Formats: sequence, structure tokens, C-alpha cells
Amino acid sequence: MCLSLYHTKFSEMRIIILFWLLSFSFFIGIGQPLPQVRIKTSMGNIVAELDTVNAPITAKNFLNLVKTGALNNAVFYRVVRMDNQPNNAVKIEVVQGGLFDDEKIAKYPSIQHETTKMTGLKHLNGTLSMARYEPGTASTEFSICIGDQPELDFGGKRNPDGQGFAAFGTVLSGMEVAKKIQKQKDNQQYLVEPVSIYSIKIL
Repeated sequence: MCLSLYHTKFSEMRIIILFWLLSFSFFIGIGQPLPQVRIKTSMGNIVAELDTVNAPITAKNFLNLVKTGALNNAVFYRVVRMDNQPNNAVKIEVVQGGLFDDEKIAKYPSIQHETTKMTGLKHLNGTLSMARYEPGTASTEFSICIGDQPELDFGGKRNPDGQGFAAFGTVLSGMEVAKKIQKQKDNQQYLVEPVSIYSIKIL
């Protein structure tokens, strides 16, 4: 009987200690700042914060691309404005960057599609989001929202499948650079002279 009582109290103590440790780890995690990156371009710098908490799959994929240098010497190559998408009933405004080379892109695995319904994030002014074809095909290409773009959220009508795009971060400074890129001369949304991304570094 005494032995049984000892085991019961010991088990209760282990549960309490485990709960305390998990709670401590949880609150420590909350206090951790989100990672920030500097996108150095030929038109200036953009500093962005990656939401590894709410969009862990997408943000950590981008962070891994940064860590491995995969996006160094990439480009901003596509700009979407109100005046250059005549065939789209639902219009958006973004600048898009990445490797811009199908052979290079194919070397990187695609990731699971994290919808804004899953993450709770929205495509607001300065939001970083992944470009894709079908859901689950995003890998290296990303965009920056110029102004709020609700049609890119889950249920939005920009993509007929209604799944929207995966938001994963936000610009902290340098939106004037993104807007300047958007105004560059294009040919059917593709820049005549792509804007160089010299490097993307973690701050």
C-alpha cells in the first residue's frame, strides 16, 4: 500500500515537473524575436521579418534559402500594377523575385501550401508571399505586396482554386524600394531590366 502511494506521488511529481518545463519553454519561445533579413538590391535595401511562428513551413523554407545563399544573385523580375494586367478580372499589385530560371528552381523541393486560413496571416501592404502554380508547388519564388491584397488570401479570387497564396513575412523598412521596382519599365509584367538581388542576409 505504501509502495503504491509512493509511486502515485512520484508520478504526480513527474507530471508537475514536466508541465512546468513545457510551460517555461512555451513562454521562452514567445519571447524570442522573429528572424529578420536584409534584401540588398541594386535599387536599395529591404528589411523584412519572417513569421516562423504562424507560418513555420513557409518562413523556415525561405530562411533556409537565405542561410544556404540560394537567393544571392537572384532578381526581381516581375511587376504587377493596375495598368499592366488587362486580361485579369481580379487585379493585384506586387513585385516578384527569385531565381527566375526553371532549371535552377527545379533543384529546390517544393513545400506544403500554408493557406492564410491556416496561418491567420493576411496579404497586407508589405506582406511577403510565395509564388506558386498549383498548391504545394512553391519553392524559391516570392512576392511583396504593394498595398493590401485581400484577393491573395484564402478564398480570394485571384487564383481560381480559391486556396490563395502563402503569406510568411512583412517588410519592416524599404517599401519605397519595392515601390520603385514596381514602377520600372516592363513588357507584359516582366521587367525589361530585372533588378538585381545581390544578397539576402539574416540580421
